[in-house]
Amino acid sequence: MKTVLITGANRGIGLQFTKQYAEAGYTVFATTRTPLESAELNALANKLGNIKVLSLDITDEKQIAGIKSMLNGQAIDILIANAGYYGPKDETSQFGQLDQVEWLKTLHINTIAPLKFAEALIDNLLLGNERKIAFLSSKMGSMTDNGSGGSYIYRSSKAALNAATKSLAIDLAEYDVKVVALHPGWVLTDMGGPNALINSETSVKGMRSVINKLTEKTSGSFVAYDGQPIPW
Repeated sequence: MKTVLITGANRGIGLQFTKQYAEAGYTVFATTRTPLESAELNALANKLGNIKVLSLDITDEKQIAGIKSMLNGQAIDILIANAGYYGPKDETSQFGQLDQVEWLKTLHINTIAPLKFAEALIDNLLLGNERKIAFLSSKMGSMTDNGSGGSYIYRSSKAALNAATKSLAIDLAEYDVKVVALHPGWVLTDMGGPNALINSETSVKGMRSVINKLTEKTSGSFVAYDGQPIPW
């Protein structure tokens, strides 16, 4: 049985990843900070039967250790680090009034925590057959694509994640672990807002295709949901 672990699985892109992988026959370990309040996720788990809902705040090292202990000896084919945080969208995200506390919080959630989680579960991935790690990044983290400035906090957190993704792909190549940074597109979610261009079903279907096609040669790449490479 193929297995996938998805963080931030209670809504939006994470919930759609959970649905599509479960329907494709994977055993899905779906994490959320608030399992008792995740009505849609729990309903999906009850309906499909191959989804295991786990409690996890990805910034909490003790909870990460708990997940590692709980999954000891369990093969994980694909790890999808989806949980993320945009940070402030008001003047405290702009030059002159940058909020250091929010900046550090965003970096912790978007950059540090996903890498620490991958560290914790590397043994599980090595037991799997696919051995793939997908980090949910954003075109907002691209230096080349930045033509509008601003958004210092979110942009820097995703740019840092991209740098870490590239390094991890190099470091894990000898173990046949493939790593990718994914741009999901502008998606109709709570984070993406009502003016977004695509729905989560389209985004996730595309990203699943990218993950499925990920090889040793393409490991360490930055790719959009439609398969197009994103410039760093």
